[in-house]
Amino acid sequence: MSLPSLRLKANADRRLRAGHLWVYSNEIDVAVTPLNAFEAGDQAILEAAGGKPLGIVALSPNNLICARLLSRDVKHVLDKSLLVHRINVALSLRERLFDTPCYRLVYGDSDLLPGLVVDRFFDILVVQLASATMERHKDDVLAALIQVIKPSGILLKNDSAARDAEGLERYVDTAFGVVPQWVALEENGVKFEAPVIEGQKTGWFYDHRMNRARLAPYVQGKRVLDLFSYIGGWGVQAAAFGASEVFCVDASAFALDGVERNATLNGFAEKMTCVEGDVFAALRELKSAEERFDVVIADPPAFIKRKKDIKNGEAAYRRLNETAMRLLNKDGILVSASCSMHLEEDNLQNILLTSARHLDRNIQLLERGGQGPDHPVHPAIGETRYIKSLTCRLLPNS
Repeated sequence: MSLPSLRLKANADRRLRAGHLWVYSNEIDVAVTPLNAFEAGDQAILEAAGGKPLGIVALSPNNLICARLLSRDVKHVLDKSLLVHRINVALSLRERLFDTPCYRLVYGDSDLLPGLVVDRFFDILVVQLASATMERHKDDVLAALIQVIKPSGILLKNDSAARDAEGLERYVDTAFGVVPQWVALEENGVKFEAPVIEGQKTGWFYDHRMNRARLAPYVQGKRVLDLFSYIGGWGVQAAAFGASEVFCVDASAFALDGVERNATLNGFAEKMTCVEGDVFAALRELKSAEERFDVVIADPPAFIKRKKDIKNGEAAYRRLNETAMRLLNKDGILVSASCSMHLEEDNLQNILLTSARHLDRNIQLLERGGQGPDHPVHPAIGETRYIKSLTCRLLPNS
């Protein structure tokens, strides 16, 4: 395949040589290689200012991040062969980590496949194509996954907002085999079923696997409140780890049906109470009813989606965590999580400290958690690290 060149300005290659994978539009020498000569989804040979090849990039010429490195070897363009190789490399890590084939199989840039996410549920794969390049190579992606994994079904869950920036339509489609509405998975020894077609994102959030595993020593024999519960990833595991009672709160009746489904699947239905409604309103009602809990888990959706949302988002995190603290018993545990990439972990820690002091309580930080190793962080790309989980102990001020 003969590819066109994309030329960088002088010194713009330093960040890439240091390990980064992204190219910004203001780094391109548009006098030599105008970006408007390319279409979204094209591949090109990236060149330093002097013309030395740096690798193959996937192009998004209308975006701030206008190119992402696919390979540092100009002989390795994105095709089925490269996809098979990259997926095999990704698979080897996951098979080393997990006994059960339920995990994030491919995590975009971190697995050197920008724009591609694949979650595995035993022999079912849920695929997200977030870039025009991956969409253009959809058939190669499917063929590579079928060759490497030999799944019984593949769902293309291409309904995320990320596709809008690439000029791609949103759709959900069973691309191979049969994919049921609810698919089985196992996490930390607990069985679940996830609604991959109608559920959030790929249907499940594997990123908090390790943090949920750490619930075990805190919840045995305890009363637990799970906020923004979705289908019970935290709450059902708390019940499995020995909690005496678990309240799950979510605005979605569909999600809470999933909680009941998964609790029944594991034989813990009698431990679960589902509360449908706005979480902040539910917290007020629980406080008014003088409900108290030994453990509260607050794992909300991203309150900070863009940098300009930081101020309002941090205020929302404080409001949530301070209200959650009010429902804790004297010696209570708060698990405060965030999936907001733009919320620094130290800022979340300060929010918890400020909230505790406002309530005149002492706080101990017991554990820090991040995303599981099936969501590997690329050291040069801070955006690949987004999960924060802080486990705290709240005590009376005495």
